[in-house]
Amino acid sequence: MTRPLQAIIDTGALRHNLDVLRQQAAHSRILAVIKANAYGHGLAIAADALAQADGFAVASLEEALQLRQLGVECTILLLEGVFEASEILACSEHRLAMVIHRHEQIEWLRAARLKQPVEIFLKLNSGMNRLGFTPETYHQAMAEVRAIAAVSHITQTSHFASADEADGIEAQMAVIHAAFSAHAHPASLANSAAVFRYPESHRDWVRPGISLYGGSPFADTPAETLGLRPVMTLHSRIIAVQTLQPGQALGYGGDWVAQHPTRIGVVACGYADGYPRHAGSGTPILVNGQRTRTLGRVSMDMLFADLSCVQGAQCGSPVTLWGDGLPVEQVAQAAGTINYELLCARAQRVPERII
Repeated sequence: MTRPLQAIIDTGALRHNLDVLRQQAAHSRILAVIKANAYGHGLAIAADALAQADGFAVASLEEALQLRQLGVECTILLLEGVFEASEILACSEHRLAMVIHRHEQIEWLRAARLKQPVEIFLKLNSGMNRLGFTPETYHQAMAEVRAIAAVSHITQTSHFASADEADGIEAQMAVIHAAFSAHAHPASLANSAAVFRYPESHRDWVRPGISLYGGSPFADTPAETLGLRPVMTLHSRIIAVQTLQPGQALGYGGDWVAQHPTRIGVVACGYADGYPRHAGSGTPILVNGQRTRTLGRVSMDMLFADLSCVQGAQCGSPVTLWGDGLPVEQVAQAAGTINYELLCARAQRVPERII
């Protein structure tokens, strides 16, 4: 018998979410971010379902080459650029665009002997202080890449640190405007949060990530309110039922103790599958389509669901860990983390079923 845990991937929801984002940023091209195995949804699956995107963004050369091997012909951008000089040759050969965010990459590009020129996205550090040239060094970097014959096309880019929070993007936009306005090149700025809240940031390319997969980029706004549909539903079943008497403890460490007779369902899912171990008692879960809560500690392969108020629950009853009917944001909030982490953490041993 096959273990009942699986990730159901709704490709129709992927296409729907892409359409929602097109409506939000109607005058921009969409660079769909499918790094980290498409946020845990499967790189090949996402690339096929999102074939109408104008391009894809990934984190590594390996991901980009996999997309080319799958027959993807559109723009593919390496968000962190190249990590060593030899990778520039692969970018040229396979028509990969790359972010340039530090001077060593410019030196590598200048020294490269390429069969065909490459497209670059020159990155400004506008306040996130992660990658990019400072406002003081950005113009010199622009002059240097413009002078390189092997550069075919330049897009200006930066990344927002707080587009999903109260701080917003105003301070960064002031830095960006001062730097970008000096150069007649297209621009790419908006992440998922900025696509929905800050139309002034849309520019030539937008770079949605979490919203493509039906996750809200905002802590205070449900994905459903944004018109998004969940793509991944983590689904399992009850594999055993226990009835605890008052005073009996549950699971490792006995953290949860019954105060009255309580039916407990054992669910085939644990932290080795990517479910957060730090999700404590009270984390929402669906059994037979009815909302209930987890109890006790999450173990490697199993966790516990409270069946006290779940009608008809028994061995074999369906369980939704997150997804259709249970937004991943609610599980993430209860576990003290974010929806990105839960989706990306799905373990390789969890099979997927495409619908």
